[in-house]
Amino acid sequence: MTSLYWKRLVWFCLCLTLSHPAWSAGGIEIPGYAPATGVERSYRVQKATETDMSFWFNKPGASAITVRGAFRQRMTVLSRNEDGMRVRWSLSADLPEGMASLADSYQMNLLYRNSLTAYGTAALELETDLNGNPRDLSGVDQIVARMRAMAADGPGGVPAAGASAARQSGVYDIIAKLEANPLQIVAALVPEAQLLATGQSYQAEAMEIGQASATSRDEDYGGVSVPVTSTWTLESIDATAGTATLSLSEETDAAALSQSQQPAIENLMNSFAERAKSLTADQLASVKRASKSRSVELVVSLNDGSTLEASEIVTATTGGTTLRTYTHIQREDMPASLPLPAVLTAKELQTPDLHIEPLPSAKAKPGILDELSTPPAPPTASQDTTVAADNDGPKAIAPVSLEVKSAEVTLSPVSYDHGLNIVLTPESAATFRDFTQAVLGRQTQMLINDKVVMEPWMREPIIDGRIVLAGTDRKDLEALAEQLRVPGAKILVRLRP
Repeated sequence: MTSLYWKRLVWFCLCLTLSHPAWSAGGIEIPGYAPATGVERSYRVQKATETDMSFWFNKPGASAITVRGAFRQRMTVLSRNEDGMRVRWSLSADLPEGMASLADSYQMNLLYRNSLTAYGTAALELETDLNGNPRDLSGVDQIVARMRAMAADGPGGVPAAGASAARQSGVYDIIAKLEANPLQIVAALVPEAQLLATGQSYQAEAMEIGQASATSRDEDYGGVSVPVTSTWTLESIDATAGTATLSLSEETDAAALSQSQQPAIENLMNSFAERAKSLTADQLASVKRASKSRSVELVVSLNDGSTLEASEIVTATTGGTTLRTYTHIQREDMPASLPLPAVLTAKELQTPDLHIEPLPSAKAKPGILDELSTPPAPPTASQDTTVAADNDGPKAIAPVSLEVKSAEVTLSPVSYDHGLNIVLTPESAATFRDFTQAVLGRQTQMLINDKVVMEPWMREPIIDGRIVLAGTDRKDLEALAEQLRVPGAKILVRLRP
């Protein structure tokens, strides 16, 4: 053979080696994350949350509910240098094509639509590290300014007479937290960014099939440092598809986590005091324990190190309650290879009766926060039901009457303001939980003796049966407490007319 022939053969072998990942008998070198810039990628996203508080109720399973959603989100890497990347996410609350008929069982989409409206954006531009982990967000000032305007203004931008009610509802506390940590906006609107980044590394890494690699870190839970152990394993390699499947298992130190959760557990036990009295020693010990685990499977490209598919299950148990979240992400131009959890595909689910109404957009009238008017006349006795059905139309969320177990005025050790701490009976706590789940994203009114005392926006379900009235003169709070200590005293909560 000629020298030229050998040179060509050597050059061919060298190019072949450089253009493919480094294989070994039982492993491979996963390349560093090197995404193409300017290319839009579409992702199918399915999510679900399961909440189970049946331990605290007489009817097993009565409080176990599931909410799920299905989305199609788009991501583009706008630029990339040696320090990081600039990434744009285009967000939508619409169900993917072919799923419109299933809208009733995907309530998370309706909640997400209201979130996009509240934040006033359908796109986020992120600064990330080279793995894709978000580290900064563009346009925070505009988002916060819009939220402040929504909280303070009524229709047409006219200042609302009841803006103080919005403050009492905690809107401004939320805004302050977003200003302090803008990445909370990313966590609320596009948590997929963090999950995809979990499987990506800007550095190439050699792994052997079946060999586990463990690392540890500390996370802060209310001032308590909680160790978390992460274990990575290369599960398999698909030479034809050019992918590797990785698994990640995370366990949080149970003792430290339990310590961090004791204040919340005590509050929950106080809300269900009668049930707590009947607990056995083993049940009581179980209630006071907390645990958290995370299981992730990731399909990573052996061409550019990007995450093509991810499936995550997070389970947190504390105070006798369990919250489990499921997330599955698949890049649309690649075939799915990971099994879907049954909850994401089930035709029938035990879902809450939310009847979520959309928030009006910024261009619509009335605005996000309606102008508050004078308190309406108290409801009649016939209105005192949880859900009133209209034979000719959809169900309407009716007022609920809540029985008070205790009412005490205390001084907050944090803000040094006085507040009226109300604890509901277990039965009313369950009723109030269902009501707050049904009115998420809407404004409510709380009445004591037919007088409106608070008009909060319901941002999250209240599951512990505790209500706090603050921002009022102490004498007024004491007077309300006396009214609520009368045997048979009740609180009426309803949607703001």
